[in-house]
Amino acid sequence: MENKWEYDYSNTNPSGHVPDEYNPIPQYDEPQTAAPQPPAGEPGQPRKPHRILAGVLAVAVVAAVSFGGGYAGYRLADRTAGTRVVYQAASGTSTSAAPGAQDLSGVLSTITPSVVAITTEQMVTTSFWGGQQIVSGAGSGVIITTDGYIITNAHVVEGAQQITVQLSDGRELSAQLIGSDSQSDVAVVKVDATDLTPAVLANSDDVVVGQVAIAVGNPSSLGITATDGIISALNRSITVEGNTMSLMQTSAAISPGNSGGGLFNAQGQLVGIVNAKNTSEYAEGLGFAIPVNTAMSVAQDLMESGYVTGRPALGISVLTIGDLQTAMQYGVSTLGAYVTEVSEGGGAANAGMKPGDRIVSMGAKTIMSATDVTNFLKDYSAGDTIQVQVDREGDLITLEVVLGERQG
Repeated sequence: MENKWEYDYSNTNPSGHVPDEYNPIPQYDEPQTAAPQPPAGEPGQPRKPHRILAGVLAVAVVAAVSFGGGYAGYRLADRTAGTRVVYQAASGTSTSAAPGAQDLSGVLSTITPSVVAITTEQMVTTSFWGGQQIVSGAGSGVIITTDGYIITNAHVVEGAQQITVQLSDGRELSAQLIGSDSQSDVAVVKVDATDLTPAVLANSDDVVVGQVAIAVGNPSSLGITATDGIISALNRSITVEGNTMSLMQTSAAISPGNSGGGLFNAQGQLVGIVNAKNTSEYAEGLGFAIPVNTAMSVAQDLMESGYVTGRPALGISVLTIGDLQTAMQYGVSTLGAYVTEVSEGGGAANAGMKPGDRIVSMGAKTIMSATDVTNFLKDYSAGDTIQVQVDREGDLITLEVVLGERQG
């Protein structure tokens, strides 16, 4: 089975343009415009496929909205009526429980005021000659304080120049980005309000497989929508865009726009922040969420410091040279991870690392890419000492590096 990995499960909508029709659940995200596509790596472009770590979960995962929730949302969302609250069972849309099914209407009435729709705007380059275009995006968020702090996914607000939050009562408020952490895929935005309804938090350490799970968010910009299922698995190790996360798995239906929304239990308590799903045509009901304990720990740091404290930093920039053409371009003969910049006063600089060094190993781990460096550091904290072996013009040199703290 071909695994289809993206980290950006979204549609894009150039400002002011509405298509004649749309596919509400596309397999891949592309800007819906006749203009040339943005260069690879910019928001709106499909992210490159990645595979899950060996022995973990052989599925394809895609995050549920970065830039653009656009066409489906702009076609269906009623901009004048405010955010609509819809209950959608996993097997179809329903306004009442089927015979024998659990009636969640009472729980949903307490959940929906704490979930918001998020729209974003970003200026992107659309041609080789520097043409630019505004690209709209859509996602979700969960209110965590009465005075306007809202948690969402980092990929929902990545690169956004304008962020707008729509509350369940229809109010639209401009939001400010407080902090964003791509490693955990958590971000916090804030609106100017004092009368909001924060979500009631569960302890995600107490979640067990088989519990009812309710995903509430803004799929395809339809408005606040709920889908139900169960907690399917815990501690799934998922790697997307070289970033490994430990997520809970759910069978609740997840669609473009759900990213940043909440995963709730049957008591209406927040257990996770939705951020990923499977898009393979061969699999269904494979959605993923960041455990709320993890998400809130990161959010607290972002609110207090603007970044996640204690994260280690080498104090270098690293370039991956992974093919012969790139190697020829940079005039090197060996593939691998090359140091391009060393920050003055950082741990690497103090240890004697220099631009042009090829990182051969860190501790006992062989290093071949910048991603290898990032993943290695996840097991360490600021202040730890690690051994880094580098190749400098054919000589192998071992350096003792004291890790600094990454400031964001």
